[in-house]
Amino acid sequence: MTRIAQEDLATSIAQALQFISHRHPPDFVRALRRAHAAETHAPARAAMGQLLVNSRMAALGRRPLCQDTGVAQVFLRIGMGVAFVRHDGGPLRSLQAVVDEAVRTAYGDPGNPLRATMVADPLGARTNTRDNTPSVVHCELVEGDALELLVVAKGGGGDVKARFATLNPSDSVADWVLAQLPGMGAGWCPPGVLGIGIGGSPEQAMLLAKRSLFDAIDIDALRARGVATPEEALRLDLYARSNALGIGAQGLGGLSAVLDVKVRTAPCHAATIPVALIPNCAATRYLHLTLDGSGPAPLPDLALDAWEGIPEHFTVEDAVRVDLDTLDRAEVGQWKVGQTLLLTGTLLTARDAAHKRLVDLLQRGEPLPVELRGRTLYYVGPVDAVAGEAVGPAGPTTATRMDRFVEPLLAQTGLLAMVGKAERGPEAIASIRKHGAAYLAATGGAAYLLSRAIRKARVLAFADLGMEAIHEFEVVDFPVTVAVDAHGRTIHRFAEART
Repeated sequence: MTRIAQEDLATSIAQALQFISHRHPPDFVRALRRAHAAETHAPARAAMGQLLVNSRMAALGRRPLCQDTGVAQVFLRIGMGVAFVRHDGGPLRSLQAVVDEAVRTAYGDPGNPLRATMVADPLGARTNTRDNTPSVVHCELVEGDALELLVVAKGGGGDVKARFATLNPSDSVADWVLAQLPGMGAGWCPPGVLGIGIGGSPEQAMLLAKRSLFDAIDIDALRARGVATPEEALRLDLYARSNALGIGAQGLGGLSAVLDVKVRTAPCHAATIPVALIPNCAATRYLHLTLDGSGPAPLPDLALDAWEGIPEHFTVEDAVRVDLDTLDRAEVGQWKVGQTLLLTGTLLTARDAAHKRLVDLLQRGEPLPVELRGRTLYYVGPVDAVAGEAVGPAGPTTATRMDRFVEPLLAQTGLLAMVGKAERGPEAIASIRKHGAAYLAATGGAAYLLSRAIRKARVLAFADLGMEAIHEFEVVDFPVTVAVDAHGRTIHRFAEART
């Protein structure tokens, strides 16, 4: 019988959440480096270059890779020879309570505070819980006398793109998966990994897909040795066909949107094939640990071999410098899709909740708390700053969620441009063209790198919204790509197909 203290379990989870906040798995870094080296499309190559520099900066600076520090998801495989105890001699707590305690500790760490994302009352007030609890806990009883732990921080950009279907036995799983990818857009921040769960019941298929994402990237080894199972054949088929779609890094086009495809299967009812698809984004964060009763699980080797040779700073050739404080509609009209811009000056922020409040005020004919005329608006909810920072990691959130607010803001405020990640929908693109505005794409998953271009930050309005408050940033050489120009042309091929 192995006696594992619940305090050691909580410590292990808290340490793991802190660790993965700033550390990509080394196999992910190596796969991203291979994709970057092979990429020939300049915008996609630049985006992957930012992701690599950001990964190195985050690992050395021990600050989050992405501003969306994720929902804490913990998978426990508990050996039947394990008995839980407490060092303090008190009564045992539920595993949910133990994991939530660890999450509070990790996300509230003053040395590296992580962004609280969880909201209570999803159909009502949607109030931020402020400590990122509750966590999502999966438990499985297995043979043995150890506790295998998988700790994951899963951002919203990937999970929001999850797909599920119940296919007929004669249907093609590969064709169904390929049909989903254009509609998923770029909000999942490719390049990343696709997890496919096949069989079981509907909820089991989803769990199979999620769990598959946390196996090591090995697609190159599979290609070299050849397939031995139907699952491996499906992996290679989907890997080749998904990248042939030309979605590319950040949806900017190119060779690599998918770094690997993982497949897990389970027996299912004879009449159906449940199929689930979940992507893992460029902010891939997970850690496998084992507790054996000797204390908290040790963290892996802190060596940075996988990051060796990655530049310390991101540099751009042929970028256009833009003074945000003198920007006018004529200058915006000169920008071309695919251009890299370096923004300097005043950048305002707003995302979902702030947008709704702004538009509600406009509809009631009431004054706005901020002046938007001639301004550029950045869709972001930053991490809290630590000493020496103007703001914590501050990467873009998915722009399509703000699409329904674009027309009233452009028509009634004089807003010039917007910055976010991924594509815009047809309605937003039409409004951008109508008003001669522009949409600029920042690299999703490069939050720490982007935050280093922010020299000052202050809250201007809606402070009660926490990370969703409207901020004013002073930026220097903030890198973006023109994704939709004033003429309505877009860099995202799958968005063009829908307009």
